[in-house]
Amino acid sequence: MKNLWLACFACGIIGLGGCAGFSVDRYRSEKPVLDLAQYFNGTIDGWGMFQDRSGKVIKRFHVVIDAKWEKRDGLDVGTLDERFNWSDGTNSRRVWTITRLDETRYVGRADDVVGEARGEAAGNALRWRYVLALPVDDKVWNVDFDDWMFLIDDKIMLNRSAMSKFGFNLGEVTLSFTRR
Repeated sequence: MKNLWLACFACGIIGLGGCAGFSVDRYRSEKPVLDLAQYFNGTIDGWGMFQDRSGKVIKRFHVVIDAKWEKRDGLDVGTLDERFNWSDGTNSRRVWTITRLDETRYVGRADDVVGEARGEAAGNALRWRYVLALPVDDKVWNVDFDDWMFLIDDKIMLNRSAMSKFGFNLGEVTLSFTRR
């Protein structure tokens, strides 16, 4: 019985280690280098889907992002106005305010983001983590998002987001951006 308990404990520790993920630094030498203020400037189209944890596509969407950046108190601050059209006929909107803290770190806020989003860029990648207040039926769930964005070229960026609650996988969002 003691060995069974130790085996379960070891599996739990290994499982938790997998939740930590890896650092964006692994992409530091990848090109082209992602500069958020350069890529998210003007109008960007995105097409995506949400899949539940079994891989079933639940919803598809198209998003149009109007983005602009300005200097505020010596910092680069971007506004990303996202307008979503969902496959079920509904529409939604999220407006991000993103501040570049230094060459690699960003913070962001939006009305449905709980607290502050934090991002780190290296090479062609950005890791963006935040908690989203997600309405489901008559409730609002605070869901953890772990976004990874990868710049492919000056027009195309791919985005994959893992969604979780209490460390349990809820599903994924896959998204392709194209600059106009």
